[in-house]
Amino acid sequence: MNAPHFPAGPPSDGTAGPDVTDHAYDVIIAGCGPTGAMLAAELRLHDVRVLVLEQETEPKSFVRIVGLHMRSLELMAMRGLLDRLLEHGRKRPAAGFFAAIDKPAPKNLDSAHAYLLGIPQPVIERLLEAHATGLGAHIWRGHAVTGFEQDDAGVTVQVAGGERLRARYLVGCDGGRSTVRKLLGVGFPGEPSRTETLMGEMAAGVPQEEIAATLTALRELPHPFWIRPFGQGVYSVVVPAGEVGDRAEPPTLEDFRRRLRAVAGTDFGVHSPRWLSRFGDATRLAERYRDGRVLLAGDAAHIHPPIGGQGLNLGVQDAVNLGWKLAGRIRGWAPASLLDTYQAERRPVAEDVLDNTRAQAELLSPGPGPRAVRRLLTELMDFDEVNRHLIEKIAAIGVRYDFGPGPGLLGRRLPDLDVKQGRLYDLLRRGRGLLLDRTERLTTDGWSDRVDHVADPTASVDHPCVLLRPDGHVAWVGDDQQGLDEQLSRWFGNPTG
Repeated sequence: MNAPHFPAGPPSDGTAGPDVTDHAYDVIIAGCGPTGAMLAAELRLHDVRVLVLEQETEPKSFVRIVGLHMRSLELMAMRGLLDRLLEHGRKRPAAGFFAAIDKPAPKNLDSAHAYLLGIPQPVIERLLEAHATGLGAHIWRGHAVTGFEQDDAGVTVQVAGGERLRARYLVGCDGGRSTVRKLLGVGFPGEPSRTETLMGEMAAGVPQEEIAATLTALRELPHPFWIRPFGQGVYSVVVPAGEVGDRAEPPTLEDFRRRLRAVAGTDFGVHSPRWLSRFGDATRLAERYRDGRVLLAGDAAHIHPPIGGQGLNLGVQDAVNLGWKLAGRIRGWAPASLLDTYQAERRPVAEDVLDNTRAQAELLSPGPGPRAVRRLLTELMDFDEVNRHLIEKIAAIGVRYDFGPGPGLLGRRLPDLDVKQGRLYDLLRRGRGLLLDRTERLTTDGWSDRVDHVADPTASVDHPCVLLRPDGHVAWVGDDQQGLDEQLSRWFGNPTG
């Protein structure tokens, strides 16, 4: 794919560039975290001119380990990124996600990537940023969005330093304190933090066996509290903060020592921290994800406690849902209603994540009632159906979008399959739709510039034909050309030629 010509601009190191007042872009993205970088790459798959504005001059330097869940791993496989991530990550069992209840992973989870990938967040951000720039996106660091105005034709974005940039759309991927969301006037209702937790990675001054013995003796303590080895003498430490503080002020190592002594009776000799942070249990959801030509994604649209490790994953999945739809509007083939499906599909998913983190927070509360419910749920999770349901919820492989009546597969993501050409997900790398045709008699003529056709009577799917969207969700199941054409028009616009 040949990238379109971009106007010259400031380099990604944030140094000053030429006057960009008159330069037009298709999409400006505020924020270059995982959500913003993934969205930029998704748009570039469709030759959309993308500029990412990031207020920080340098990427994050602290090494925080985060987890990529099954659905995010599947999306990375669809875009050819998974092997690169696996080089830097560590596979862990798909277990113990829900409220840190220690149960084994269910057998035969419906994914070719049925594990959690622990990986440093800076590595994810670096790889996604390189992916986006490799596809032709521009990233300007040290450039904060300070204002914008939108009209029927586009958005004029004001940047700190005086530049005024013109784009057809603006997407706020600028975090929980999103400037874009605030300037847009979108409400962010929910609950403020009631409790706070310290979280970090550091070395310990006592043997791991001693730590394990202490934790075993304290297993009835209210959660969240743990000290888990992360390899090479480093431990992940999570301990209640005792009170809600100023999140703008990072905790100190002494704060950790003090709270560990209060909770566990020892500070385990912790020292040499990699990074230290605090998080609260604030839970908020944007009232809407779109206002005209301005959209929100990732933490700018939703925040919740990091219980279960869903936040980064939710944002990346937002980006993959939004990218092809926004590109379709810009390229001129998408029906007017397509962009509305972004909020219609993703906001309910975020609502579910907020609800399950609320539930997990209650289960981690110290009161006798929550602790009793936790013991009961621990028993119920011995039933495979219960354990499987909760794991699939956290890992997002149980998501089903409402596409109307139809078979159970409709609206769900299709797992990776063996096909004649190799693996199914490898065929989705260009971000196009795909018809998996076991009948070998249907056609995507008229949509061949947007949808690939794979005729394979041996494909291991229990339906004659399956139409996949670029995000891997099933848009249609059937075997008749008329039904297929109707759904091709619904999702990919009018035929050409």
